[in-house]
Amino acid sequence: MKIEIWSDVVCPFCYIGKRNFENALHQFPGKEEVEVIWKSFQLDPTISKTAEPQLYTDQLSKKTGWSKEETDKALESMSAMAKSVGLEFNLEGLKSINTFDTHRIIQYAKLKDLGSQAEEAFFKAFFTDGRDLTKKETQIEIMQNIGLTETDLEKAMSDDLYEKMTKADIEEAKQLQISGVPFFVIDRKYAVSGAQPSEAFTQTLETAFQEWKAENPTPELQVVQGQSCDVNGKCD
Repeated sequence: MKIEIWSDVVCPFCYIGKRNFENALHQFPGKEEVEVIWKSFQLDPTISKTAEPQLYTDQLSKKTGWSKEETDKALESMSAMAKSVGLEFNLEGLKSINTFDTHRIIQYAKLKDLGSQAEEAFFKAFFTDGRDLTKKETQIEIMQNIGLTETDLEKAMSDDLYEKMTKADIEEAKQLQISGVPFFVIDRKYAVSGAQPSEAFTQTLETAFQEWKAENPTPELQVVQGQSCDVNGKCD
């Protein structure tokens, strides 16, 4: 059963939602039959790639119209929510960035079956470590941490395929009328929006999985036995 997750790595609730979803999936009996597919989404594609980046707090205040006091209170609330699920947010001094190139790298990692690892690495680098994800040295370090190389990074940044994959995900989100992230689509029948608690994911997973299993039963094969070898090296 496929679960598609639209997410942006500078979205605090995407990181919190990811952890809540993973906690639910870890305890889910059918987890071995679940495929998680990460999808690209940009919260603010208008952020310049070349200009000096704004502070994350200033960008948030500008977009929401909040005062400094309101912004600080919101960030404190985000940090407390993150802490409640075992995450550490260090938001002071964080810079707002254009995430398009980050999504290119994640698209490359997906084709290496490292999509979830790449998402986690970028989330941690941004929200916990306060790293600038647009810096090449940060990107190289993240690639190496998930088992890839600087050569892989160069491929991700130079091949138009990963740009097209990123744009395709963003366009698909528009078609599905997804206006905010995180957004979880389960078997293209159910959706969970936002950083819901683990219980909400569990309930939806159970419902969707029962329907999926009914539509995709395990085939019962009529076996004609003959001499064979098993995985333990026993042959008879």
